[in-house]
Formats: sequence, structure tokens, C-alpha cells
Amino acid sequence: MTAAALAKGDQDMTTNDFSRFDRPEILQVLFHPRPEFSGLFGGGLSAGLDVMIPVADNIAIGGRFHLTAAEAPNILFFHGNGEIVADYDEMGPLYNRLRLNFLPVDYRGYGRSGGQPTVAAMMQDCHTILNFVTGWLPAHGYTGPLLLMGRSLGSASVLELAASHPEQVAGLIIESGFALAGPLLQLLGLNPQALGFTEEAGFNHLAKIRTWHKPLLIIHAQFDHIIPFSDAQALYDACPSREKTLVPIPGANHNDLFLVGLEQYLQAIATFAATVSSGKT
Repeated sequence: MTAAALAKGDQDMTTNDFSRFDRPEILQVLFHPRPEFSGLFGGGLSAGLDVMIPVADNIAIGGRFHLTAAEAPNILFFHGNGEIVADYDEMGPLYNRLRLNFLPVDYRGYGRSGGQPTVAAMMQDCHTILNFVTGWLPAHGYTGPLLLMGRSLGSASVLELAASHPEQVAGLIIESGFALAGPLLQLLGLNPQALGFTEEAGFNHLAKIRTWHKPLLIIHAQFDHIIPFSDAQALYDACPSREKTLVPIPGANHNDLFLVGLEQYLQAIATFAATVSSGKT
């Protein structure tokens, strides 16, 4: 399917003009792209199925689908700003052992993806990626429910999609996600007021999660120094869902969450996915 066909109708899905934030001083702190070098970061026998998702003319986004069973829940995963899908080659088999299909995708300029990362492109491409995945899965015989999961920067993509396409998504997982972008930009050395940034005209995460009534799982490090745990609490409190869970990882920080709390992390996701898949929500 062409990029134009995948993106058809997406123009009205992102209500804010995110291009206003595509300024060098913002892009250099929000995005840290790096290429994927085959043989160094992945490409082994168990590395998963590589896919390329067209998002614009001559630009495609790389993904790596770790697949285990046709009826298993599918987790479409958007990673953090300094990561690429190949970084999750070791996580893929762990998800598969839990009977979960794990589908991490990159952003423009990351891994094998073309183009350059921008806020506007990221927020538009996530719609096209969802459109691709919801077509690809049944076409290849995968019939399980679709869950969205975003880590850190990836929370912007999944909250955008959850607010725009709730009918296509069975559950939402936010890991190390941010509730307010202003304090995050300030922590990264920027002055939100000088940039003309407002939450309402930006990512607007609290407003988006207030529209989510389906199952929600939030995982966050107790001592996250980049996105404080209070952001996780704010997202949890704002969500009107009756089926929501907040899982703190004790003693963990933003970048050692896997190391400190991997077992608790995976168990929370497995329990959540099983509950959503069984319909007992």
C-alpha cells in the first residue's frame, strides 16, 4: 500500500499545528536519531520480521515485528527519543514468551527509517503507522486485540492515537510518559514561554487521556529524574477509565527501569494484556 493510501483522511486527525515546534532548539533536545547497523544492533535469527512502513513520498519508517501466535494480543510500541527498534531485539523474545506479539516502530531518521525527525512528522506518521498495522495484522492472519504502548517520547504518539482512534485500540500502556511538556522542555534547557509553547496548543496529554475510557496501564520509575512520577499520577488521575492501573517501579530511574524492575514490568504488561484479551475489563 502506498503512503498516500495509508495517510488518506489523516489530515484532520491531528488538531494542533505541531510544525510551530519544529525549531532547531527544540528538535535537538527532543530527538536523538541514530542509524541501525546490521550485525551490531540486531539482525539475528530471533530478531523478528523487518517491515518498512511508507509514510510519505520516498520515506518509510522501519519496524521489527516479533511474532509468536496468530491469536495473541498485539502491542504496537513507540520507543523513547534516544532508542531504535533494534535496541529491543532482546525484549522481543521476552514478550513472545508471554504470548504477546511485540511490534516496535521507529521515527523518521531513526534506525532504517528515511527522512528527518520533526514533531509534526512524528504526530502525523503515527496515524499512518496505525493504519498500516491494522491492515497488516489481519492480512497476515494475526487476529488478537491491538494494544498501544509508548515509552517516554513515545507516549505522545500513543496518546494521540488513543484520542483519535479509540475504536481500533483495545488497551493503552504508557511507560515513563509525560503529562506536561512544558516542565520537560524546561528540564532540557529550553524556555517554554519564550518559545510560545502552551500545553493546549502542544501535546495536550491530559486533555487526550480524559477521552480514554478503555483499559489503561501506566508504568513509571519511582525516581525518574527526567519525567517525574507525578506525571504518571497526573495521567492516571485524569483518565476516566474504570479499568486503570498505575505500577511504580521502586528504586528505578528513567534509564534503568528495565534493569531494576524488568520482572515487575513484564508481569504488569502480561496481566494487563491477558485481561484485555479475555474481555474481563
